[in-house]
Amino acid sequence: MLARSLALILFLTFCPLCRSAEAVRPPIRIAVMGLVHDHARILFPMLAGRTDFELVGIVETDPSLIGYYSDRYHLSRSLFVGDLDALLRSQKVDAVATFTTTADHRKVVEVCAAHRVDVMMEKPLSVGLADARAIAAASARSGIRVLVNYETTWYPANRSAYDLVASQRTMGGIRKIVVRDGHQGPAAIGVSPQFLGWLEDPKRGGGALLDFGCYGADLVTWISQCERPTSVTAVCQNLQPSTYTRVEDESTLVLTYTHFQAIIEASWNWPSGRKDMDIYCDGGAIYQIDRDHLERKVASSERAETVQTPPLSGPDSDSLSYLAAVVRREVEPDGPSSLKVNLIVAEILNAAKESAATGRRIALPKYTGN
Repeated sequence: MLARSLALILFLTFCPLCRSAEAVRPPIRIAVMGLVHDHARILFPMLAGRTDFELVGIVETDPSLIGYYSDRYHLSRSLFVGDLDALLRSQKVDAVATFTTTADHRKVVEVCAAHRVDVMMEKPLSVGLADARAIAAASARSGIRVLVNYETTWYPANRSAYDLVASQRTMGGIRKIVVRDGHQGPAAIGVSPQFLGWLEDPKRGGGALLDFGCYGADLVTWISQCERPTSVTAVCQNLQPSTYTRVEDESTLVLTYTHFQAIIEASWNWPSGRKDMDIYCDGGAIYQIDRDHLERKVASSERAETVQTPPLSGPDSDSLSYLAAVVRREVEPDGPSSLKVNLIVAEILNAAKESAATGRRIALPKYTGN
């Protein structure tokens, strides 16, 4: 009996036909919800080169967006439909990639939850805490996975920083984290009119606080392994009032924790784009300079040393690879994209908005699970 079992294992392991059958899996059938977020321009080139995904529908009604995307990315007009619920009823869909306004995220998740379809959305999770909790409730009821996509999640330098500080704990306890994110402003960098239209609308998710403050809140929450701040203080300004008449273009957040402090600088006024971070610990400092470059300075040295940041691989290599692993239930959502992290991010941003509006430091109540 043992000999037969071993023979069967060896046959399944080395049989070329068996290996081929395992390698050739049905592609994940993905639909796109909305095109008013310009990050959709990143998705379609990624999909074009992959065999593990099949694009089965795009929900959009704006003729100019349909024309732009169909022409630029060679998309058949037959892919475009006007209603997400109807698409999910008529097609087998495994996942929905969402490029709507932030305010529409809750509605998208609730429709997908009714059809048991996983969702990936562009950051941030929501415009407010009520919507974030409703999204989490819909996910829990239906069993769908909800992911929040941040560009910085796929930076090798950020992964290496996390490994040094949180996983390997080679730097000692965290004392301060400073995160800076932003660019010259959406109008200055020439985003689409549809994108700019809602980025200037606070009710739909606009403003530098949500647009770029979410990156810092996400990274700090991830690196601190989901520690919640005890308080949030935020100052917002409008330094380009003739350009942005309804939302802030400058925002600074100070988060206090039991044993460290975090400062998040979110701006539409940087002279050029930046997404970088400093982590100060008992044993030294980590300087994440850009996507691929990291420096480490130990407390006893006056000079920083370059740290090799290996490329990301497997499910962690990019947003689509991670989504595929989640849809196939090969990994459980964790880290910067997870609901666990992003519910805390929603708390931070909600408190920051209240602090900026009232001029007060906002204490976060103890977590109750609600």
